[in-house]
Amino acid sequence: MADLPELTVQGWGPSGDRVATVAAREGAVSPDDGVLELAPDAGDGLPRAARKLLARELGWTPRPTPPVPVREIRLAPSRLPADVRARFVALLGEDAVLDDRAARLGHAGGKSYLDLLRRRGGDASDAPDAVLLPDGTEQVAALLRTCGDLGVVVVPFGGGTSVVGGLAGTDADDRPVVAVDLRRMADVRALDVPSALVTVGPGMRGPALEEALAPEGLTLGHLPQSWEFATLGGYAATRSAGQSSTGVGRFDDLVAGLTLATPSGVLELGRPPASAAGPDLLGLALGSEGTLGVITELRLRVRPRPRSSHYEGWSFRSWAAGLAALQRLARHDLLPDVVRLSDPDETRVSLRQSGGLGARALRGTLRARRRGDGCLLVVGWEGLPTIVRARRSAASSVLRDGGAVRLGSRVGRSWVRHRFAAPYLRDRLLDNGLLVETLETAATWSALPGVYDAVRRALRGALTGSGRRPLVMTHVSHGYPTGASLYLTVLADRDDDLPIQQWLTAKRAATDALLAAGGTLTHHHGVGVDHRPWLAQEIGPLGVDLLRTVRSRLDPQGICNPGVLLPD
Repeated sequence: MADLPELTVQGWGPSGDRVATVAAREGAVSPDDGVLELAPDAGDGLPRAARKLLARELGWTPRPTPPVPVREIRLAPSRLPADVRARFVALLGEDAVLDDRAARLGHAGGKSYLDLLRRRGGDASDAPDAVLLPDGTEQVAALLRTCGDLGVVVVPFGGGTSVVGGLAGTDADDRPVVAVDLRRMADVRALDVPSALVTVGPGMRGPALEEALAPEGLTLGHLPQSWEFATLGGYAATRSAGQSSTGVGRFDDLVAGLTLATPSGVLELGRPPASAAGPDLLGLALGSEGTLGVITELRLRVRPRPRSSHYEGWSFRSWAAGLAALQRLARHDLLPDVVRLSDPDETRVSLRQSGGLGARALRGTLRARRRGDGCLLVVGWEGLPTIVRARRSAASSVLRDGGAVRLGSRVGRSWVRHRFAAPYLRDRLLDNGLLVETLETAATWSALPGVYDAVRRALRGALTGSGRRPLVMTHVSHGYPTGASLYLTVLADRDDDLPIQQWLTAKRAATDALLAAGGTLTHHHGVGVDHRPWLAQEIGPLGVDLLRTVRSRLDPQGICNPGVLLPD
């Protein structure tokens, strides 16, 4: 069938996925694109259609809940003794030791809902006592040794985009804390085109790397929602997954080697193309979240830039039918590079919030086919033109056999154009008294339906009451031969009296439920502070003890990002 007018297909949620069908920046699109404009209405800054939709869905009354002015954020004096600061200046230089208010506030926590709630309320208790800017492995190693000798806690800082409390820097002994900002280590250090390997500093961001690789016709192809801001070192430390990870692979699949500076010395890990020289120690650094040291260099696998790409939308009658079709694609090794299947709630909200001609045309088409809103699927392929055509043809056959109806390439192209728009609307939702947060998991194909039902039931049970009705939307964001990930976005009327406890209660209920149903603790957000109470359930008490043993050898003074990953 012919392509339909354009529609942006996305859900609502901060940090890891879409917040709304909005332009990422003012004036980026026109109303006829089927995209909800960001232009604020008088009063609260939210589009009228969004306010109406959310009030109906959530039992929510818009109200102003603005953050405190930056000048009123509470910041305790730096605890860094003058003699310790002088040691850092001698090691790094005066311009690399920052302890002014702006620098400290700029490194206070990450981007989780709880992080933002605290800062919006004027609490910057997680701000470091100073910010240090080393410029290489030798300086980082010397800095870690010095901090170990002086009893100063070190929190590696890249883009500051952690959504699980990964930058909290909490320390049971209340020692001074420094953020080690890696911005001066953001260079391409070597490019081996025949071997398809690039060596980079950990402070480099995704857009800068893609720009550096483009003249050689290469790409990394790792595109998480945080792509504009997060750093490559952060990707490695959290085992990030990008929007194209179904095809390209997760970030840990792209790391051929790395350098890890620890208080006890420097480790060179990984030996491309492959080695059988004992257990793979590279895996210890990947996902270590700064608890073993600081990643100071990465050797990454790159690939040719795709000569052809094709993104399109499909519709299934039901969530079960969509999952079954994706499972069949996985079984026959036909999964596209991008796979995003929205459940009925996310699909319904996506269609209802979009006010343009594309949305109306798509709703009309679905009604004509007696499908209701169904479940929307966005898929994408990239690579050589002949291979893209062949993969798309084979996958399309499976999707049609599963009862899917093709909605056209404009749906897919619109998703690509707005794929990084999510964070730009979250503050406006928070300004109006909303709880806005996400969580994610993964499970085998057989366990996935049960995990989906259990976690949604837990969230609704924890957040329903006093006239509140939470909206829980879900999509499959990554597919594997053995299963898939689930990404959930939660909106609810915020409890203005106990907002932090409101989410902690819901998060605890959801995590207990998904683990009991067979889900993983985290698929790509990492552990941080938020998930560490459950880590032993994921890897077992012996696994936790093993990690503690490794850490005690590399970091005997426990200065490397304490309070995250490992449970008390």
